Amino acid sequence: MKALLLATAALAVPAMAPASALADDGLADNLILNMRLRYENVDQDGLAETASALTLRTRFGFETPRRNGFSVLLEGENTTHLIDDFADTITPNPGYPVVADPEVTELNRVQISWTGETGAGVTLGRQWFVLGDQRFAGPVGFRQNSQSVDAIRIGSGDAWPVTLDYTYIDRVHRIFGDDHPLGELDSASHAGEARVDTPLGEVAAFALLLDFDNAPALSSQTLGLRLTGTHEAIAYRFELANQSDYGASTGDFDLTYLRAEADYRSGNLSVGGGIEVLGGDGVQGFQTPLATLHKFQGAADVFLSTPAEGLRDLYVRGSWRFPDAAPGPVSLGLAWHDFASDDGDIDYGSEIDFVAGLALTGRLSAEAKAAVFDGGAGGPADRTKIWLSLVFDY
Repeated sequence: MKALLLATAALAVPAMAPASALADDGLADNLILNMRLRYENVDQDGLAETASALTLRTRFGFETPRRNGFSVLLEGENTTHLIDDFADTITPNPGYPVVADPEVTELNRVQISWTGETGAGVTLGRQWFVLGDQRFAGPVGFRQNSQSVDAIRIGSGDAWPVTLDYTYIDRVHRIFGDDHPLGELDSASHAGEARVDTPLGEVAAFALLLDFDNAPALSSQTLGLRLTGTHEAIAYRFELANQSDYGASTGDFDLTYLRAEADYRSGNLSVGGGIEVLGGDGVQGFQTPLATLHKFQGAADVFLSTPAEGLRDLYVRGSWRFPDAAPGPVSLGLAWHDFASDDGDIDYGSEIDFVAGLALTGRLSAEAKAAVFDGGAGGPADRTKIWLSLVFDY
């Protein structure tokens, strides 16, 4: 990790222009300042206390204007507790539910990138890593401390009919921060994707080979295919993947992943649904440790780790936008999930999620969100979560 960051810093020196040149190019337009004040309340059966968390996340830094194809990005991140009546995954707080937003201050992104005229590019250093729609890898943007990786990423751009992307990951910096036993993953991992446009939509083949010395249970090989497309007012997605043991993994498993979904879109209205199945064999469940997990399987985050018997999520959803509302555009979303095991017939429960967003100004927005999980006979404990957020983005 240190060698990779030192190499990034060394390469950044010739890529950065003199201060006067940066001012002339409008460096102020490239400043990074994002602040999110969020209140989170969690009431969970089986725990004596109700979690109450008020946290402030601040990202700060800059990205230089691109010169000769090169750009440098430096970004720090801080999360501060204003109300800390919760378990933050690091500091023990018996009887309280978890709110996974520990206090941290860290370098979030330190990267140098080059982009050619055809879109081909290379990014070296600490960066966000996204694969597809973040189902298998993403920066976990919902949590206050985002996930980043020390990596080199190479993309082919639009030069060929097939778009190619490869990433080597040296270390993973997870949302829990450096003070957590698994806040950093020592990695020798590879990710690749090939995408091509077809009459049915975009077809992608991807591979995610995760090898973590200090987290063998999270090591695996995932190979998959994905189709995304539209037909008139219908947007659809089909995805199939296989996961098996790899690298430092001490398990012996061969599991299947399936997702099929469709949404009808008309103007500012979207309604749809789908099914997602993560296989399980009774010993091991299909895992996605680098994913932005909050986007999937319900906002209550009950199934961040797939049960050994696997998981089937049957869901319907809808969203509405009111672009002309006062004082600013409003968006609403509603979703319902039914959860069961893949292996056997275990009723895990159901969940209802609601979200409302309001754009107050061009830089200031607010959001209210709620998730109510009702556990089944063989499922996890009931819980209700409420979030109120205010975001400033420079």
